[in-house]
Amino acid sequence: MIQTPKFVTRLFPKQIWEYPKAKNGIYLTFDDGPIPGVTPWVLDQLAAHHAKATFFCIGDNVAKHPDIFSKVVAADHGIGNHTFSHCNGWKTSFKNYILDIEKCAAVLQGRLPGFVPFFRPPYGRITPKQAKVLHAGGYTIVMWSVLSKDYDQQISGEQCLKNVLKHIKPGSIVVFHDSLKAFKNLQYALPKVLEHCTQKGWQCKALAVLK
Repeated sequence: MIQTPKFVTRLFPKQIWEYPKAKNGIYLTFDDGPIPGVTPWVLDQLAAHHAKATFFCIGDNVAKHPDIFSKVVAADHGIGNHTFSHCNGWKTSFKNYILDIEKCAAVLQGRLPGFVPFFRPPYGRITPKQAKVLHAGGYTIVMWSVLSKDYDQQISGEQCLKNVLKHIKPGSIVVFHDSLKAFKNLQYALPKVLEHCTQKGWQCKALAVLK
């Protein structure tokens, strides 16, 4: 499912799926990092196009690669919580799921004073009970309107690019992954998506700086 159907977004109205009122803003997001080699490459691509994005980080990866995380922060990109160990909300007990998110939050807050509590569930899988607790705790749960499927090793970089360009528009929240698994498709698609946005006059923005 590349583009999120409207009926899904209506079923979960408290989650952020897109920003329909955005006139020229595009919201690129990167899940699963930081990863050596991959995340620095993404940062270079974004910088070359004066683009900002939001990185939904795995706490364990932040703990392992604090220097790369610091580069993301220094470049003024948005930061979000993607759990500590990339756990599936449908397959993890309620208690352990919340604890994993809190563990990631502790890692992020220790390195990022004033951390904005944006959260994206791995695999997009979260239960209503889990979501209710996160909302009550001040989290904004961010989903997406366009899925690149860069992680799918059965598709080509060209198909990954088409997945995005066919559906992207002002207000779109687009999912990429700064992971080793996705890197081949990401290397092909991301520079072309950034060029497309530049040609359209769209500005790539970080979710975390939205008011």
